[in-house]
Amino acid sequence: MEAGVGVVEELPDWVEGLPEATLEVFAQLDAVYAYEWRWPTPQLADTPVGKLAEDWDDARWRAMGLWAQLRLRILWDGVTPYGYCPVLMAVPTALARRRLGWTSEEIALLWRAAATPLANGQERDEMFKLPVAALKRLPAADLVPYLDLLRQAKARLDGADWTARWSAKRFIDDVLAERSDPAAAALILIGELDDFSTLLRTDYAARLGAPGVLPLLRHWATATTARPSATWLSRSAALRTPEAVALAREILGRIPAYRERVERHRSDDYEWTAVTYLHARTATLLRGMLWDCEPVDEPWVTALLGDVAVAAGTGIGGSGANARSEMLANAAIGVLARRGGLDVVAQLARVQAKVRKKSILAGVDRTLDAVAVRTGLSPERLVERTVPAFGLGPDGTRTERGLTLSLDGVITYGSRKTIPKQVREEHADLLEELRSTAKELKQALPAERFRVEGALATERIWRWEDACRHYLDHPVTGSFGRALIWEVLQGPAGLPVRVNGSWELTDPAGRRIQPFPDTPVLLWHPVSHTADEVRAWRDHLMDRDLRQPFKQAFREVYLLTPAEELTHDHSRRFTGHLLRYGQAKALLTGRGWTGMSLGHWGWEYGSSQAEAVKEMPGGLTACWDFHLDEASGERDGYSNVSICVSGDLGFVDEHGRRVPLAQVPPLVLSEALRDADLAVGVTSTGLEPEGHGDYWQSYGFGDLSETARTRRDALLRLLPRLALADRAELTDRFLRVRGDLRTYKIHLGSGNILMEPNDAYLCIVPDGVGDQVFLPFEEDGGMLSVILSKAFLLAADATITDPSITYQIGAGIQMGS
Repeated sequence: MEAGVGVVEELPDWVEGLPEATLEVFAQLDAVYAYEWRWPTPQLADTPVGKLAEDWDDARWRAMGLWAQLRLRILWDGVTPYGYCPVLMAVPTALARRRLGWTSEEIALLWRAAATPLANGQERDEMFKLPVAALKRLPAADLVPYLDLLRQAKARLDGADWTARWSAKRFIDDVLAERSDPAAAALILIGELDDFSTLLRTDYAARLGAPGVLPLLRHWATATTARPSATWLSRSAALRTPEAVALAREILGRIPAYRERVERHRSDDYEWTAVTYLHARTATLLRGMLWDCEPVDEPWVTALLGDVAVAAGTGIGGSGANARSEMLANAAIGVLARRGGLDVVAQLARVQAKVRKKSILAGVDRTLDAVAVRTGLSPERLVERTVPAFGLGPDGTRTERGLTLSLDGVITYGSRKTIPKQVREEHADLLEELRSTAKELKQALPAERFRVEGALATERIWRWEDACRHYLDHPVTGSFGRALIWEVLQGPAGLPVRVNGSWELTDPAGRRIQPFPDTPVLLWHPVSHTADEVRAWRDHLMDRDLRQPFKQAFREVYLLTPAEELTHDHSRRFTGHLLRYGQAKALLTGRGWTGMSLGHWGWEYGSSQAEAVKEMPGGLTACWDFHLDEASGERDGYSNVSICVSGDLGFVDEHGRRVPLAQVPPLVLSEALRDADLAVGVTSTGLEPEGHGDYWQSYGFGDLSETARTRRDALLRLLPRLALADRAELTDRFLRVRGDLRTYKIHLGSGNILMEPNDAYLCIVPDGVGDQVFLPFEEDGGMLSVILSKAFLLAADATITDPSITYQIGAGIQMGS
């Protein structure tokens, strides 16, 4: 411990004119103070300074406050080598809570010490605790003498990300905004810390400064807690005007289209990426706007809250287990929860389908549980009963005054896709409504597809009459449900067919199945059926040209292998693959996996290893290991990770104990491994058109995965229907295509191409979705479309004009000859 330096000796200009009694207190405090490190920060009463002041009066406590303020300047002004003193920090924290009768001279000294820049350029929020506390207790009229000092402090603190978060900075801005003209006040309250605040300053500052809005803008800026208090809401209600509500709606409506800014920085040999979405000050202002929507009884409110929750809750870049702004997403969900009602359920379902941040999803689950309790329904049944119909009829369309809105969100006029100008002018209001509904439809459809596929993967059971009402008759969900195979529990299965106004099921042989209203049914899953049954359904779908919304009949099945029986509690089926990290993380996150976080920031702390986990039915959690290879840091320049390596996959129970794979239900095992196969099949570096190395060679031309085998099965049924049928044939791993110049082998897993007779590699980079042919399912990753596109191109190789392709084919012909 080293003795402190006297304040009077070190800062003579600062103490000039202070009363002798104050200087005597300074001397007493200097005598007992010494720099000392303690953690955590002690209570003032437990320090030598606090013990000295046990019986002091108000004047001496104020003198201690001045001494501490000047002591902080000595500590941080480069006069001493010390940077932080917990013993000294205890003083302003304790004194700020006391009701001290500060004189105007004392307040001016406190603010002068805070507002004058430190010699070393540092900013410390402790310097503002006492000055702010002294002013907070003064009437508004008594603040005028200190405005210049506040302006000096504001100029010092403006523009820095961390200082803008300080409560002292908010206090300074609020005081100065109160005493500025409306336009300037709005700019002060908005700040300029991110792109959205710049948007507000540019497009909305004048309107936010209007008399009917500015008082509420000041109030919105005070939304600093997780939930609004009754007092906050009461004050908001008193200030709310129609003008402010309309403006808040317009501003919040800009959030869904707003995106984060990604900037690359470099200093010497070190590079890093900075991502900016919303600064805390901007998010606080927007949170106040969201809270203010809670009592607004307008039809647009619930959908807007859902839009904000999805946009803010989605991960950086549009996916991932993080969130662009957890504060804003939780605020929107909180308002939805407090508004209640069945109309919020559809918006919460959208959040469930898109957002992967666990804490946000937990809030959604709590809200759904609360609504479910009030309605007496399970959360699952609640969601399916509240899917909006959007005014669509049973055929999935809505037609008014010649304008037709289709399920895919397309608006037409009669048979014309382009709406005539006269119609646009005569029915402008209706057209605007239809466009708004089309936007909501496009957002709802992916959420419904996600939800229905989840029911397939978890063996959800319904009564037949509920399945008909919510999955076959519904104009939105029905577009999925009517294309899926339904199965009577422990009984026959069939596709829905409407007969005499009611739904029945028909199997591939045309046999009719007529379930009773209370018959339990579920979505058919191939894992529970024989190969012959699966084959029959696949043939039937192809014969009927029925495209399913996701893989059901053609769904991959992953049964326990002898190798996995030997490894007992983990599968190595998808171990050792080199995956594009960002793409793999986004794909797995979109399918409900979390925890996949790798980086070069701290290998000694385990940043080179991660475990992706996904909660599965029956209380099981799937766990898939990932790690970085030894060359990763050098390859990435120790910046963002580009490639990760997949490891073993296993399961744990609710107690975290490893579960033998033989004890994992077949459907749970199959669905987890299907996710892994999909991640490898879409993100493997073996898919790169111009790759090299042993892994690229083995993946690009090696044995087929289950996904690739399913792709082969689909191609086996598709080929006879295609124009190139007489030029193509399937082998065990390749689609072999005979062109006019060469014969080509397209690998069914990677889409990579070899040219006969010498197996020369042909690089073709896909440039679109390829030829539009019927596919029996919406394929994740689109590899089947890529393979077919390449096949059509190569079957007519004599007509190819791309010089890079013709050169490779010509070079291969010369080498072959």
